[in-house]
Amino acid sequence: MPAAPDFDAEVLPHLDTMYRVALRLTGDPSAAEDLVQDAILRALKGWSSFRAGSNARAWLVTILRNQFINGWRSRRRAPQQVDVDSVPEAPDRNNPDPEGTFFSNLVDEEVLAALEALPDDFREVIILGDLEGLPYAEVAAALDIPVGTVKSRIFRARRILQGQLRRYAEETGLLRPAAEETR
Repeated sequence: MPAAPDFDAEVLPHLDTMYRVALRLTGDPSAAEDLVQDAILRALKGWSSFRAGSNARAWLVTILRNQFINGWRSRRRAPQQVDVDSVPEAPDRNNPDPEGTFFSNLVDEEVLAALEALPDDFREVIILGDLEGLPYAEVAAALDIPVGTVKSRIFRARRILQGQLRRYAEETGLLRPAAEETR
C-alpha cells in the first residue's frame, strides 16, 4: 500500500491560488480568508480520499468552490457593516498623477463589476481559466464539467464581457469608437 501523501506538501503550495479564487468569489478579503480556512479544514477532514499523484490544485479548488456554493453566497448578500477605517481620505495633494490613480481604480471597479454581473457558470470559468491561469483540463476537473463545456463557457463569457466593457473602453480611450473604425 503506497504511503499517504503529505498534507502540507500537497496543500500549502496552492494557498495563494485558493485565496485569489476565494477573493474573486466573495469580493471581500476577510470573507476570502474565512472561505480558504473552511476549505482547508474540509480538505484536511477528507484527506483520506485524496489520491496520491492526482492534481491537488484542482481538488482544492473544487472543495473551495463547493464551500462557497454551500453557504458563502447567502453570507455575501447579507447586509455588510461599514468599517470606519475603510472610508477614503481626502485626495493626496502631493500625488503627481491623481487622474492616473483615479482611472486605474475606475478600470478595476468596472472590470470587477462586469465580472460580478456574469452568470455564475461563466464567472467561474473566467476566474479559474483566465484570471488564475488554470489549464482547461484543471478547470473542467474543478467544476466537474467536460473540457468542451469549459471552452464554450469561456468563449461566451468573453463575448459578454466584451459587450459590457466596450462602451467603457471607448469612453476611457482604450478603444476607438466603432464609428471611427469603419472609416
